[in-house]
Amino acid sequence: MKDLTPDRSSLDPIEIASRDEIEALQLERMQWSLAHAYANVPFYKRSFDTAGIHPSDLKSLKDLAKFPFTIKTDLRDNYPFGMFAVPREEIARVHASSGTTGKPTVVGYTKNDIDTWAGVVARSMRASGTRPGDIVHVSYGYGLFTGGLGAHYGAEKLGCTVIPVSGGMTARQVTLIEDFRASTIMVTPSYMLAILDEYRAQGLDPAKSPLNVGIFGAEPWTNAMRREIEETFDMHAVDIYGLSEVIGPGVANECVETKDGLHVWEDHFYPEVIDPVTGEPVADGEIGELVFTSLTKEAFPIIRYRTRDLTRLLPGTARSMRRMEKITGRSDDMIILRGVNVFPTQIEEQLLKVEGLAPHFQIELVTEGRMDAMIIHTEALASHASADARKAAASDLAGRIKDVIGITAAVKTADPGGIERSMGKAVRVKDNRSRS
Repeated sequence: MKDLTPDRSSLDPIEIASRDEIEALQLERMQWSLAHAYANVPFYKRSFDTAGIHPSDLKSLKDLAKFPFTIKTDLRDNYPFGMFAVPREEIARVHASSGTTGKPTVVGYTKNDIDTWAGVVARSMRASGTRPGDIVHVSYGYGLFTGGLGAHYGAEKLGCTVIPVSGGMTARQVTLIEDFRASTIMVTPSYMLAILDEYRAQGLDPAKSPLNVGIFGAEPWTNAMRREIEETFDMHAVDIYGLSEVIGPGVANECVETKDGLHVWEDHFYPEVIDPVTGEPVADGEIGELVFTSLTKEAFPIIRYRTRDLTRLLPGTARSMRRMEKITGRSDDMIILRGVNVFPTQIEEQLLKVEGLAPHFQIELVTEGRMDAMIIHTEALASHASADARKAAASDLAGRIKDVIGITAAVKTADPGGIERSMGKAVRVKDNRSRS
């Protein structure tokens, strides 16, 4: 792989500023953001007043812990525009979640917010190894989902040539990557595996593709999957993090020269990690639930938003800003099976160690008698498609899961191509347990 370490002279000065400088800027911006939310969003005025706290009570960054949390239900309760802090006429764009589990969460942006968002995505892309003038293939979905347009505006801000492909039509994706000679791809990691399948189906060597950088986000993925993608494509696989409630992609990003966690762009987003049960902040280095407060957003300030993502905060390395470890899972995606906590990423990690299995899988939860049970649906590689090879691979994976995770799971191995491919975020868990 090419050395894509950026020249430090190309970085924003705040990326390599001292911690004292960063924290002074954070305090100034946090005081503004709290006051802005309190004065312009009725929800925040009620929330702060109920807690007996006022924006003027924030004298230090540690004082933020005195303020109440915001959760997704709060956003849905104020659907559609109740969380906006500026008149609707000043909203330049609206994005929203899919709303598959209830009303969608709606977020708004002023023109300044759009420019800020483009700036942090451009910074993320530069950290990933992408440079002005590069051709960027965007396979994130366009529309109300923040991924496609967030990546698009960031790439334009960086000065790249953007190919706005969106998701789907996988054969065409490969054709365009090859014909247009894209050097960066922005896509979910699960869909990148579908693109890899298509390369092989077309008889193309992925290691000879023009891609140098893959910027992957929107779902948890493991370092084992990173190795698989990097070795197969001879490219850098870098993690980007974001969520629509905070701004979209570009909240944090790995640096290509270290790949040791995602640097949070702390001049715009203030991170905390809390105990998910007690809500109390934990020390940097301890695992817990990630919480964000926006520092510069005009249309949709967000105060102590509980993301449900599990991680820990670490000191900066390639940048002065703190790092967050790769997301290991979500507190609301955690499976509790017979008293054992299980995350889909743990299954993925063991799956990628089994010779003969493709990296596609889905977890099904069922009820057997009075007990819950787990079935892991996998698929064989073409080279291991015989009945004996599939049986051996399934037994190998079941054994690894039992030894490492501590649960008994049934493993079913389908023919090559037997697991449904995701065009966006992968649906890893299907809960078919009896509710009676």
